[in-house]
Amino acid sequence: MLIKRPDDIRPSEITPRSLYEDRRSFMLGAGALALAGGGVLPGAAHAQAREKIAGLRPAPAAYTLKEPLNTYEQITSYVNFYEFGTDKSDPLRNSKNFRTRPWTVVVEGEVRKPRSFGIEELLKLAPVEERIYRLRCVEAWSMVIPWAGYSLSELIKQVEPTANAKFIEFHTLADPKQMPGVKDPVLQWPYVEGLRMDEAMNPLSLLCLGLYGELLPNPNGAPVRLVVPWKYGFKSGKSIVRIRFVENMPTTAWMRSAPSEYGFYSNVNPKVDHPRWSQARERRIGEFFKRETLMFNGYADQVASLYTGMDLRKNF
Repeated sequence: MLIKRPDDIRPSEITPRSLYEDRRSFMLGAGALALAGGGVLPGAAHAQAREKIAGLRPAPAAYTLKEPLNTYEQITSYVNFYEFGTDKSDPLRNSKNFRTRPWTVVVEGEVRKPRSFGIEELLKLAPVEERIYRLRCVEAWSMVIPWAGYSLSELIKQVEPTANAKFIEFHTLADPKQMPGVKDPVLQWPYVEGLRMDEAMNPLSLLCLGLYGELLPNPNGAPVRLVVPWKYGFKSGKSIVRIRFVENMPTTAWMRSAPSEYGFYSNVNPKVDHPRWSQARERRIGEFFKRETLMFNGYADQVASLYTGMDLRKNF
């Protein structure tokens, strides 16, 4: 698989700490990041996405970390989004013409009120908040990102799941005309992820529509994605077009591709190593030294009760 190990990150890809301390300084360091990302200038590539979210409100304190934020350029130029390529810089380069309007998310399966949501409906379904969450990647790097969205439970309540709905599947768009990575058999497309119903209903699970107060940029999963902050980043499906409520645990994209490495739950657990590297420490993008990885990515107080009695080594 084409996954870069943390120790293989080149010094040129590590941005100095000073570059992310001003949360609104979008353009600081753009030149250096362009060199690290193959010569792409983030601001130029995403002129079409720089639209403010109307009515954005601050989130309650429980959803806001008091940690330095990563810059817009770091967040958009160092990305895993295999539909646009397997290199971290590919999504920025290859998604600049990705069309996100019109956009429809179909919700179906074990629900009393199946329906489709246009993206404009989703933007108005509930008050959109700025929530500052950690993102921890399975490759042992992390960021702190000011996402914009609202609890996934707001959408779930609209469709009224039946008693048979135990899990939810999330399907990403797989369009080879717009997404060059879909032509690569690195995964079986479309990309599918899933949550248990109680995980999806947890208030931390975010239906994400933007970041840094703006509509979600293309390389980060425009126009709508998940953010499940206590799980590794690949659990948070991007560019979602279908949501299915199902009775049985779904087989996700990475479970199908590499079942010995990627399980259904994928909770951040520093005590369970990936078969090819340790998960005990992580490198925050923008920092040189590694830090200790926190259980459940630091969200144990809010989510540990979901897994009472479970063997979190077996259920990785």
